[in-house]
Amino acid sequence: MGTTKIIDVQILNAFVDNAKGGNPAGVVLNADNLSNKNKLEIATKVGLSETAFVSKSKSADFKLDFFTPNKQIAHCGHATVATFSYLRQLGILKKDISSKETIDGHREIKLIGSLAFMEQSAPKYTDVNHRENKILNSLGLHKSDIMQGAPIQLVITGNSFIIIPVRSLEVLKNIVPDFDLIRKISDEFNLIGFYVFSNDLDKSQRDASTRMFGPRYDIIEEAATGMAAGPLACYLFDILNIKKDRFLIQQGEFMNTPSPSLIIVDLKIEKNKITTLMAGGEGIQKTQMKIEISI
Repeated sequence: MGTTKIIDVQILNAFVDNAKGGNPAGVVLNADNLSNKNKLEIATKVGLSETAFVSKSKSADFKLDFFTPNKQIAHCGHATVATFSYLRQLGILKKDISSKETIDGHREIKLIGSLAFMEQSAPKYTDVNHRENKILNSLGLHKSDIMQGAPIQLVITGNSFIIIPVRSLEVLKNIVPDFDLIRKISDEFNLIGFYVFSNDLDKSQRDASTRMFGPRYDIIEEAATGMAAGPLACYLFDILNIKKDRFLIQQGEFMNTPSPSLIIVDLKIEKNKITTLMAGGEGIQKTQMKIEISI
């Protein structure tokens, strides 16, 4: 008979908006002795869009590995916020500046009160105009649904997302995704997924409302995506010429089960150029799971 082990998984909602909503992520501490196969099994059984595994690092404060239910990814914004919020709540993390080691290098973490912020890289832009019709078809959209003067653009600040600007909240709400086609386009461009947004908002203090579809990673729709909000904030600054250094991005209100979330993105600007950015928010512990795995 095989040997099994029980793993404690903390569930935290990250990017909560006024202590409500948010995007749930799993957090597993003391993951040093877990193999990638173990981690994938755990993430699959947890069933959330991402689970973070925390282990010791020789070069940063902590090493974080992120797994969706079907594969490992380099970075995850909401699972990072969940992890560092939890470490702060436990008293393990006492300082306001920390760091994480990932399979894609190191990132700085900043904590401001109950908020955790994750460093992302300066943006890289790629033209995807040659696939515009295919992208629109995958969302059930027409050219007239796109914001005037705003191109569909692939943006990378750590993970790759196609940013799609639509003209109104009504268009955003009524998107009908073709997940097979989104998956094919995501494979072609090596994406995490699509980040669709409108800046036609009722709330004047918010900068954009968004939806994220990532079927390539078994993410049908996500309530908050920190690694997509970063690219969007860069797009708003560089492409739409909205010259400010803090953007408030809301997400999750148009899901089948709404979970309104708030992502704060701070840009570091030097000579009108983004050099780095921090995306963050608040994480609140919700529950705990016990997962049995084979070892």
